[in-house]
Amino acid sequence: MQFWPIGNKLEETELGSNALRRKPSYLQFTEDPAIGAFLLAVMTMRRIVSLTSRCSSSAYRLCRFGGFPSWGRGIGSRFSTSAAVEEPISPSVNIENTQLLIDGAFVDAASGKTFSTIDPRTGEIIAHVAEGNQEDVNRAVLAARRAFDNGPWPKMIPYERSCVLLRFADLLEKHRPELASIETWDSGKPYKQAADIEIPMVIRLMRYYAGWADKIHGLTVPSDGQYHAQTLHEPIGVAGQIIPWNFPLLIFAWKIGPALACGNTVVLKTAEQTPLSALYAARLLHEAGLPPGVLNVISGFGPTVGAALCSHMDIDKLAFTGSTETGKNVLGLAAKSNLKPVTLELGGKSPFIICGDADIDKAVEVAHLAVFFNQGQCCCAGSRTFVHESVYDEFVEKAKARAMKRVIGDPFRQDVEQGPQIDSKQFEKIMTYIRSGIESGAKLESGGEQLGSKGFYVQPTVFSDVQDDMLIAKDEIFGPVQSILKYKDLNEVIERANKSHYGLAAGVFTQSIDTANTLTRALRVGSVWVNCYAVFDAAIPFGGYKMSGHGRERGIYSLRNYLQVKAVVQPLKDPAWL
Repeated sequence: MQFWPIGNKLEETELGSNALRRKPSYLQFTEDPAIGAFLLAVMTMRRIVSLTSRCSSSAYRLCRFGGFPSWGRGIGSRFSTSAAVEEPISPSVNIENTQLLIDGAFVDAASGKTFSTIDPRTGEIIAHVAEGNQEDVNRAVLAARRAFDNGPWPKMIPYERSCVLLRFADLLEKHRPELASIETWDSGKPYKQAADIEIPMVIRLMRYYAGWADKIHGLTVPSDGQYHAQTLHEPIGVAGQIIPWNFPLLIFAWKIGPALACGNTVVLKTAEQTPLSALYAARLLHEAGLPPGVLNVISGFGPTVGAALCSHMDIDKLAFTGSTETGKNVLGLAAKSNLKPVTLELGGKSPFIICGDADIDKAVEVAHLAVFFNQGQCCCAGSRTFVHESVYDEFVEKAKARAMKRVIGDPFRQDVEQGPQIDSKQFEKIMTYIRSGIESGAKLESGGEQLGSKGFYVQPTVFSDVQDDMLIAKDEIFGPVQSILKYKDLNEVIERANKSHYGLAAGVFTQSIDTANTLTRALRVGSVWVNCYAVFDAAIPFGGYKMSGHGRERGIYSLRNYLQVKAVVQPLKDPAWL
């Protein structure tokens, strides 16, 4: 029987000494000599052009598997040159909105400066975007304050506010292809992910908060005396919001949805890496009937626009999503200015616990998606994969095989599961952590290298024999790197899973309801997914413990971030009852 290697590593075969040798990375086999000879020729061509990448003969299929999409993976899926050789697909969308949005109009930055937003597939410029500064923040806050104090939005009948948000959702649905194209172009995420998962989530979220607009009310409170006491739930005022680059449009909706439903006005800073989709969506919101000044969008950089927003004395509330280190700065600036309340959704290093009785095949797939979805650029990524010792070896082999089948390439291609990382800085950070894992003694099962020579593509990387004190087990990598750790019993894994500065999320895979109950109550995190992962719904709250932040996004809990509670007490004269 002959075994013909295919993949990124070739050993000698009976064809002779002309077999290719590469750095050990991936290894698959076929028993068919004809296929083997053909593949060897293909690999020779790869050597000539010095390219590595991925393609898949399977078609893309979208389904829900534990909260994440699952892409089709045919038998023919393997590394190939196609993703690196093919010219990037040109998006069929025009970039029209690149200015700042202030007081209902798109305007240039006060300084006249612009900055470039980059296509992560190529490193080339997509567009030049207005670069805001302190003066632009002041203009935007003034417009938002005027709209809140004197404008129609907070005084509008709540049902009318609801109608504006519903019209906005309809426009998002109408323009879904354009929004998805912009999101993919600017961030590198797969188009199918943006079009079929994220944009529908944005639409659903806006309709959810539209439904809340006319259901926000206070309480009548019994008192110990002849008094009538009630609470009023009032909009907090001008909200400053800062969104990240990994889910720019989705978190744009997480932020503005509850703020606007409650009757507030907003000044929002986009991430400098991905400013385009929020500007496009903000234009649609004004087409839906949002009054001028209610939503203002400033593009720019953290040390200028972000700091100005956090320090501004006329901002009543801050909401930030991003790294823990930046979150500390946001909190400090808010405290030093006017003690404005701050909601923080920060980093994570989430444990994904595979118990000995788990359905291993399903656990492998969901654990894979928990780490590699969105190129691994998820704050809640299940990047610490704890596996019980009784199934550890089986899990590692299957996790490695699944990673090797992951389809990487131009995110506009239908079959691609993974696009490029956001930029060169993030790419280098990920590669540094991969080198750290190797140097610290973890076993590199797959990946570990750049894919192709253009753009910021990283091979799906799997480490086994990972120890808790390694950086890849402690730090938030924010990339396609899975660290697999072994454990013996529940008490041990609970202690190790909780031994982290972070507490954003966790996954549990078990067939025992008792084990599930034990773990869900013991884990110090804001979300626990049992036999699934990252199931996001408009009504389900999301946020963290410890240094993963405070406050909650989505659901009824997020409304509390944008409301003040006022107690009103007045005497009663000769009441019939108390």
